[in-house]
Amino acid sequence: MNVSRIALAGGLAASTVLLLAGTASAHVSVQPQGEAAKGGYATVNFKVPNERDDASTTKLEVSFPTDHPLASVMPQAVPGWDIEVTKSKLAKPMEMHGQKINEAVSKVTWTAKGDKDERGIRPGDFQQFPLSIGQLPEDADQLVFKAIQTYDNKEVVRWIEEPKDGAAEPESPAPVLALTAATAGEHGSAADAKGAGEHAADKKTTAASDTSSSDTTARVLGIVGIVIGVAGVAFGVLAGRRRAA
Repeated sequence: MNVSRIALAGGLAASTVLLLAGTASAHVSVQPQGEAAKGGYATVNFKVPNERDDASTTKLEVSFPTDHPLASVMPQAVPGWDIEVTKSKLAKPMEMHGQKINEAVSKVTWTAKGDKDERGIRPGDFQQFPLSIGQLPEDADQLVFKAIQTYDNKEVVRWIEEPKDGAAEPESPAPVLALTAATAGEHGSAADAKGAGEHAADKKTTAASDTSSSDTTARVLGIVGIVIGVAGVAFGVLAGRRRAA
């Protein structure tokens, strides 16, 4: 009897752990495509799973951090969704590529469109929402975004709790983007590549010009040599006739 009770209790505990693990893992998250290096730009995906069996997700709102504002945010078109990018004025202007920026993106909203029965993220599905963002801060190890997920039955789930180091994962954790160390050439690799390409093109042009000049000089000298040779032959023939006379 005791063995049965212990086994039952163990089974319930295991089921509870699995249930909690499943619930904790099924939240809105953000992941980079490749790396999100400090001081650079990155393409990230906000992954949104549908946690309900009887409703579809029809709206996602992602708020951007105000302590590390991002001036450049470009969404990729997602079929079946309207996208709205909201900008807000900065309390303190920031500099980017030598220019002062007075506003930054504060929120991006995706809203499902189409027929009610076919729109949005259906039960058992998930959707990814890609963004190109930058310039990423150099003085932070991560960026915390707050997301609000809305279902077509009017239910709203707020993924806004910031995870803390050493603490258990919150019930409704906010998406967190981990930043990696900046790599060499991170701040101008494209410009450097372009400059290198232009330099190589200049070298090729110079080499081609030098080759062309050399060919022209050789041809001129060759013609001059032929003219001198013909003149020498003519002079020799004329001299021989004079002696014969």
